[in-house]
Amino acid sequence: MTGAGMTGAGMTAAARAVLALTLLAGFYALVAVVVLLWVAALVAAVWSAGEPTATTPPTNVIMLCAALAPVVVALLWAVVRTARPAAPRTDAVTVSRRGAPALWAVVEELASAVGTRPPDRVRLTADVNASVTDDAPFLGLAPGGRTLYLGLPLLMGLTPAELRAVLAHELGHFSRRHGRFGVLAHRGTAGLLAARQAIVEAATANNLVRMYAGGPLLLLRLYTRVFAGLTRPVRRRQELEADREAARAAGPRAVADALRAALALEAAWREFTTTHLTPMRRAYGCVPDDPFRAFGHMVDAPELREPLAALRARATEHRADPDDPHPDLATRLARLARLPEGSPPPAEPLSVPSRYAVRLARAAGTPDGTMVPWREWLGLLAEHRATRALAPLAKAVRTVERGAPPPTAELTIHRVLRLLDSGRSMPLARALNGALPPSEVSQDAERDPLGPLSTALAALIGAQLVANGTAYWAMHWTGPGILVPPEGTAPDDIRDWADAAVRQPGQTRRLGLHLAALGVDEHAPLLPGPPAPTRTPAPRTSSAPGTPELGPGTPPEISIAPAVSEPARRRITSVRALALTVLLGLTAVSYGVWANRDEPGYPRVPATAVTPWNQPGDGLTPPPYSPPPYSPLLPNPYATPYPTGALPTAPPPWRTAIPRPSLDIAPLLPRATP
Repeated sequence: MTGAGMTGAGMTAAARAVLALTLLAGFYALVAVVVLLWVAALVAAVWSAGEPTATTPPTNVIMLCAALAPVVVALLWAVVRTARPAAPRTDAVTVSRRGAPALWAVVEELASAVGTRPPDRVRLTADVNASVTDDAPFLGLAPGGRTLYLGLPLLMGLTPAELRAVLAHELGHFSRRHGRFGVLAHRGTAGLLAARQAIVEAATANNLVRMYAGGPLLLLRLYTRVFAGLTRPVRRRQELEADREAARAAGPRAVADALRAALALEAAWREFTTTHLTPMRRAYGCVPDDPFRAFGHMVDAPELREPLAALRARATEHRADPDDPHPDLATRLARLARLPEGSPPPAEPLSVPSRYAVRLARAAGTPDGTMVPWREWLGLLAEHRATRALAPLAKAVRTVERGAPPPTAELTIHRVLRLLDSGRSMPLARALNGALPPSEVSQDAERDPLGPLSTALAALIGAQLVANGTAYWAMHWTGPGILVPPEGTAPDDIRDWADAAVRQPGQTRRLGLHLAALGVDEHAPLLPGPPAPTRTPAPRTSSAPGTPELGPGTPPEISIAPAVSEPARRRITSVRALALTVLLGLTAVSYGVWANRDEPGYPRVPATAVTPWNQPGDGLTPPPYSPPPYSPLLPNPYATPYPTGALPTAPPPWRTAIPRPSLDIAPLLPRATP
């Protein structure tokens, strides 16, 4: 049951709400700054590529813009998620007033009791939960439509008084006007989490994004933690207020019982889907057309009353998650215990037509397979649970019979009885215990290794009776299916006959006589499992495309790689396409601007016409010599210019050879001696 709350110490609820709204507005401003900086980086990349001094396009800036493009889109998506109403759930079914008048009558009655208007829509879900939403636009500041979501497993597992308490709790959120802040808190948290998830998926799908995603992820993680820390106490306080409204309309005891029962039903529904629904789809390729009715049959079974009661008693041990907007159950029960007990009106059982359950089973994406009537599915489930030991028994018989080929390869009662008559009951029991899955071997198997063998032989006899059409399997939720034998035979007789034949080899003949009296041929091979029911296949909603349907006898595909759903595959493809588009597009634009940039200019010296010296009258004499400027601190070697028309006869003084010192080596040579 959704809502909000807060502890008594610290900031008031109004101050927290204002601060949370300010923080969300700050997040919008932060996203706007990030988008502007990203656009500025795009413009700077193109601008710098057109500079005359650019030697290459700005590849670093281009890669940065391409890597941050998915991050910017994720942040914009977070803003959109928080600003607009949430889309209707696709896994829910709307219940009209005409379709379920009794349910709508109770909802309207409880809405009047808590002082609010009834919701505009009631929708059924497959969750063991109930919630309300206020689809208000503009961050919840404008009024919008109200929707009540009710989990169909609650309708199947709660008493009428407990169900009224759940509905009153949810409508109590409307009466205390929790919807406005609830919308703000829920959308803000959902938007921030969606942005984080989108960035993580983008970093997983693209190595370029992974290089630059660390900073935005750290900032979002910090922002989400601060926002949740401000909104969580307010939402928890709102939960406690809704509990008080529900206690006023339905009674504190009914509200407390509903809270305990909801936790127990959640565990039971999880057990039902993982232990019964999915294994049956793998074994026979079929699912019930109404799994919620089958679940109601399970929670009403006498053998589950004590386990469910134990779960309810231990419900107070459940501690709320730190990020859960609900307070601990012990805190809620303690507050309810202090409220005065009133006299709520008597509650009548509530139900919805089965067509809504069938539509919900298809919309909620139950395991794929052929849809069969749920009562027929229960019979198949009972048979599956009762005959699970037959395949290990056949394997054990083949192991013990090694070296002695049987007359037939199929498993028969006669093959088992022949091994028992030959004194090989203990080797057969050990082989069976080794072939059974660890979960199927009881704790007493070590002390009594013959126990699983007698159970398997009784299941083999029961399977033959069912194949003859003289018996059937009844569902037992805490153990194997119970065989309902023909008239005149007690249910425990077959188990006693099989146990005596296993433990006393001389009793096999007596068992054969009983089987002959029941019309069972011990030499008849056991047919394989029941054929797959011929019904319309359920629409595929949860499996990946291209996955083949699992039929009877078809082993399921096993893979250690996690399956990628179609939406995740589309998001990964979109991230890659976006990053690649920005990278290639920005590279092409920058390269085009860089290739067409203006070359840098250089200072040029004007050229002077030079005339040759060998043409009379046109330049026989060289042009007047213009000495370069000189410093007055140094002597001027150009003080006397050359006369016009005369060429110098001697080289200029600066071109005069530098005198070299002479070296006379004569004194150094030895004199000749006369």
